[in-house]
This record gives sequence, structure tokens and C-alpha cells, in this order.
Amino acid sequence: MTGDRRVPAWLATLIGVASLIFIWWLAAVTIYAPDAGKSYTAVPSPFDVFSQIHSDGFNAYWSFFKVTIEEAMRGFVYGNVAALVLASVVLLAPKLEPIILQIGVVTYCLPIVAVGGISIVVLGGAEQPGDPSQTAIFLAAFLCFFTTLVGAMLGFKAADKASLDVISVYGGSRWVQLRKVRLIAALPAILSALQVAVPTAFLGAVLGEYMGATDRSVGIMMIRFQGNLDSVHVWAVILLTALVAMVGYAALGLVSRLVTPWMAGGRR
Repeated sequence: MTGDRRVPAWLATLIGVASLIFIWWLAAVTIYAPDAGKSYTAVPSPFDVFSQIHSDGFNAYWSFFKVTIEEAMRGFVYGNVAALVLASVVLLAPKLEPIILQIGVVTYCLPIVAVGGISIVVLGGAEQPGDPSQTAIFLAAFLCFFTTLVGAMLGFKAADKASLDVISVYGGSRWVQLRKVRLIAALPAILSALQVAVPTAFLGAVLGEYMGATDRSVGIMMIRFQGNLDSVHVWAVILLTALVAMVGYAALGLVSRLVTPWMAGGRR
């Protein structure tokens, strides 16, 4: 009997993070090392970035990040609710599947820059200083819509046919099949899609902020640092953005393990 020799998830994560930091440091001191007599570099050392974050303190970034997090959360809810509703409609009205699937494909294929440009004209940005940007919320919802739609549709179709037949024999409708069987069978796929949608929604929010019409957000903070050629602060914001996305991703992963323990057991 062969034992399970897979690397634990926490150790794999630790090794991955350490490897990325090492590659980052190696690039900073070799390929992107500043020229003689100059101090500016496009890729600063990770240790310089960590020192800058520690020197600035948490509060220096929080007032910007809390706006972007709110935009991402609202977009996450709007985009995923729309995707789940449309996926449910397909089960209740199967003839609509090609139309709804094409809607999802179109949203995936549209260039996000063009969508953002139209959104800033139609929806606008922040209504008051410090408010969330409507364009950022829309792009957050827009980017996570397709992944959840496809994941939910595939999950709903994974239901056990025998269980569906039992409900049909006892006079149950498609709605009863959806509630009693399909939703439970689709939970792993839906939760996996939602987990992927967390960093995607945060990315959409930051891209929306790059369109302008906001005065306090991660996107506008990066634009200011880039304009000042402050590469250390730019990388500090990038690092914190990745950290926020990873925390959200891990939180959804934990929820997934708690809600679908039978799948968690299968992954060990």
C-alpha cells in the first residue's frame, strides 16, 4: 500500500512564496540593477519594498484600500448573483441555454479597456470624495460574471440522474429538482468559481479606478506613484494588492471546505 506523499498545502504555499521572492530579488540585483551613479530602478529589491511598507505603516494604505475592497465586494455580489440567476434560468427553461451561454461568452470576449471606457461615460465614477467608483464596481462584476456562470451551469448538470428521476416520479417540478438535488450537486463547482472570482473582482475594481473619476483608491494611488517614478511605493501597492486578493481567495477556500466537507475529504 503506497502512502500519500503529497506536499502539504501550507508547505507548498510557503515554498511558492519563497521562490517568487527569491526570483524577484535575483532580478532586482542583476537584470534591473541601477546603472552606476543612479539610484532609480524599475524593479526594487523586495527587502526595500518590505522596509517601505513597514516604515509607512498600515494606516497609510488602509484609507485607499478600504474603498477598493468595498468596490470589489459589491461587484463580486452583483456579478455572481447575476451569473447564478441566469444559470438557474437555464435549468428551468433549457431552450434558453444557447442564448445565455452566448451572453457569457460575449462578456468574456469584450476588451476590458473598451468596456471600462464606455462605463466611465455611462456610469461615472465616485459621486463624492472617498466614495466607491460606479465604474470600478461594474468592472468587478463584469470580470467575475463569466467564470461563475460557466461553473454554475456545469455544476447544475452534474446532478445524479437517478435522484432527479425519483423527484420526477413523485411529481416534483424542475424547481424542486433545482432546490433538492441540483443545487447540492453544484455546490463544489459554484464555490470553486466563487473562489476564483474573488481576485478577479479585485482586479476589476482596480482597473475601473484607472479610468479615473475617483480620488481615493488603490488605482489612483498607483497612478500617482507611477507619475512620481516612485517604484518602491508602486511595488508596495502591488504586493499589498496581491496579499488582499490572496486573503479573499483563502477565505472562500475555507468556506468551501466547511460547506462541502465531502469534497474536502476527497482532496486530502
